[in-house]
Amino acid sequence: MTSLRFNQAKERIDELRKQLNRYNYEYYVLDNPTIGDMQFDLLMKELESLEAEFPEFDDVNSPTKRVGGQPNKSFVQREHTFPMLSLANTYSREEIADFVARAEKALPQESELEWVCELKYDGVAISLLYENGRFVRALTRGNGIVGDDVSDNIRTIKSVPLQLYGDNIPERFEIRGEVIYPHKAFEEFNQKRIENGEEPFANCRNAASGSIKLMNPQEVAQRKIECFLYFLMGDDLSEWSNHYDRLQAARSWGFNVPRYMAVARNIDEIMSFIDEWDTERENLPFDIDGIVIKLNKVKLWDTLGTTAKSPRWATAFKFKAEQAESRLLSIEYQVGRTGVITPVAVFEPVWLGGTWVRRASVHNAEQMQRLDLCQGDIVIIEKGGEIIPKIVGKKQRENESDKSATPCKRIDFISHCPVCGAKLVRQEGEAGHYCPNYNHCPPQIFGRFQHFISKKAMNIETLGDEKIKAMLDQGLLKDFSSLYDLTASDLEGLTSGEEGSKTTIRAKGANNIINAIEKSKQAGFERVLYALGIRYVGEVTAKKLARYYKNIDALKAASFNQLVEIDEIGESIAESLVNYFANSENTALIDRLRARGLKFEMQEEELSSTLEGLSFVISGTFTLFSRDELKKQIEKHSGRVISSISSKVDYVICGDNMGPQKKKKAEELGIKMIDQYEFARMIDPEKASDK
Repeated sequence: MTSLRFNQAKERIDELRKQLNRYNYEYYVLDNPTIGDMQFDLLMKELESLEAEFPEFDDVNSPTKRVGGQPNKSFVQREHTFPMLSLANTYSREEIADFVARAEKALPQESELEWVCELKYDGVAISLLYENGRFVRALTRGNGIVGDDVSDNIRTIKSVPLQLYGDNIPERFEIRGEVIYPHKAFEEFNQKRIENGEEPFANCRNAASGSIKLMNPQEVAQRKIECFLYFLMGDDLSEWSNHYDRLQAARSWGFNVPRYMAVARNIDEIMSFIDEWDTERENLPFDIDGIVIKLNKVKLWDTLGTTAKSPRWATAFKFKAEQAESRLLSIEYQVGRTGVITPVAVFEPVWLGGTWVRRASVHNAEQMQRLDLCQGDIVIIEKGGEIIPKIVGKKQRENESDKSATPCKRIDFISHCPVCGAKLVRQEGEAGHYCPNYNHCPPQIFGRFQHFISKKAMNIETLGDEKIKAMLDQGLLKDFSSLYDLTASDLEGLTSGEEGSKTTIRAKGANNIINAIEKSKQAGFERVLYALGIRYVGEVTAKKLARYYKNIDALKAASFNQLVEIDEIGESIAESLVNYFANSENTALIDRLRARGLKFEMQEEELSSTLEGLSFVISGTFTLFSRDELKKQIEKHSGRVISSISSKVDYVICGDNMGPQKKKKAEELGIKMIDQYEFARMIDPEKASDK
C-alpha cells in the first residue's frame, strides 16, 4: 500500500510539474493563458504540498522554485562551453554596407546571401545550458571565457523554461540571450524605490544588471525582469542549417524567442529593417539600442571565421542616443524623506529631447568620482530612451594635459547633510549616502508629511506642499499626530506660498482642511501603515503586511526571521521594519496616532468570489463609482485590476471619455467591454441600478 502511494505521488508530482511549466509558457511567453489564476494557484499549492510530503522527489527545476531559494554568499565562476564573443558595433550605414560587401566577396560561391535582422536588446547578456531538456545553469558573459554562475537568479524568471517539451530537442546545447527590464515593470519598481526614499535606477539596463547579481534570489523574483533568447549553440544542431530555423525550433521547445526579426536578401532590405525600427523602437515596451545582422546559413560562419573578439559573420548597428553639451555650474544635493542624499548637476539650459534641460541626477558619490567633475566642465547630457536626463561623460578640459596649468576646482561629494549638518552615513552594500537625523532633519520631515497626506496614503486632499511648509514654519506641526490636534482657528489667516503668489487660508478653507483631516481617520490599516513612510514599505508591501499580521502590535512584535518567511518580504524590508519599531520615537508616534482615532488593525470584511479568476481594465470616468471605488469592488469580489489592455484581460469597464486607442485595442483582441451598470449587476444582480 505504501509503495502504491509512493508511486502515485511520483506520477502526480511529474504531471503537475509538466502542467505548470506549460501554463507558465502560455502565460509568460505566448501571452495566451489557458487557465485562470485561481486554478493555477490551486495546482501550485497541490504540488507544494506533495513536495513537502515527499522530499525525496525534490527537484531544483520544479515550478515551486520560481520564487527563489536561499541567498547566495558569492557567485561561482565557470567556463563557457563556447567562448562568448561580443559583436562589433557601428553607427554608420556605410559600414553596414561594407560589412555585407566583404562577406559577399569572401563567399563567391554563394549566389545570394541571406541575413537575419534582429533587434539589439539593451540588457545583460546571459548564456543558458540545457541537458536532456532540463535547465542546468546560467552564466554571465564575464570575460567571454569565464562567467558568473547566476543560475538561482535566472531560475526565478518565469519565461525561462526549466523543462523543455517538443520534438527533436538536442541532448546538450547552450542558448544565449539578454536579460531585460520591461518599461512597465521598471517604472513600477522605480516608483516603489522613490516612495521608499531610495534612489531610483538610472535606466532599465542598469536595473537588469543589478538584479541578476543580487545575492538573494527571492528579491530577484520580485523584480519582474525578462529574458529574450536569440542564439542557439551546440554540437548536435545539424538538423537546422539556418540560424532563423534554429530560433523557430527553440521557440517551439518553450523558449522566449522574440518575433521581431526578418530575413533580408540584400543591403536594401537590411536598411529597410533598420529604418523601420529606428522609428518604431519608441513604441516597444522595452529598450533596444540597435539592430543585429547575422548571416543566416550556419555552415558559412566557419568560412568567415572570427577576430579575437568578434565574429565576422555578424555585426550590430547602434542607434544614436540624442545628446547635448552644456557647461556645469554646480552640484546641488537633495535630501529625500528617508534621508538619501542625491547629487544633482546644475548646468546652463540646453534643448534636449523636446524640452529645456537644466538639471540632471548624478545618482551618487561613486558616479561623481567616476566622472571626475570640475566646476565649468563641458558635460555631455543624454536623454535617448531615458525618462530622466543623465550625464554620460564630459569633454576633455583644454588645459588637462598641461601640468603647469592651474588645477580645476574639483567637486567632491559632501560629508555632512546640506540642511541639518549631520554627518552622512553609508550602509554596507549600498551606493547611497544617508542623513541619519531621521526625526529632526527638515527636508526629511517635510518629505514624510508630503507622503503622509498623499492620495494613496491618508488622502488629505485639502492640504498641499505649500500649506504643509507654512504649518511647519509656524510650528503648528511637530509630527503626524499634531495634524489631528489642529483646529480651524489655528489655520485661519495662515499664509503660504512664494512671494508674489501667496494665499491666505480663510474661515471656509480652514474648516474644509479640518474636515478632510477628520475624514482621513476612516483610512484602513494598510493605508495608515503605508503612510508612516517606513523605508522599503511601499503600497503593495504595506497591504501584504497588514493582511498578514492584522494589527500593528503583531507586526511590531514580529522578529526578523519571522518577517523574511513571508512571501515577497526580503531581508531589506525585514531589517527596516525591525529598526523602525526598535526606535522609541516611532512607537510613541504610533501610540499618539492610535489615541487620535487612526486605524491600526484590519477591519474584518467578507470577501466574495463573484469575480474570481477574472481580470479588468478600468478606462474613462464614471458616475456610479469613482475609479478607486471600482478598483476596491473588483478586489473585494476576488477579481484582478490590470493597468493595460492585453490578451490577459477579460473585461474592460468603459466610462465616459474612454481613450480611443484602448477601445480599438480591446476590439481587436475581442475583449468584452461593459459599462458601470453592467459591472454593478455582475457583483450584485439584485441591487444593481438600471440605466
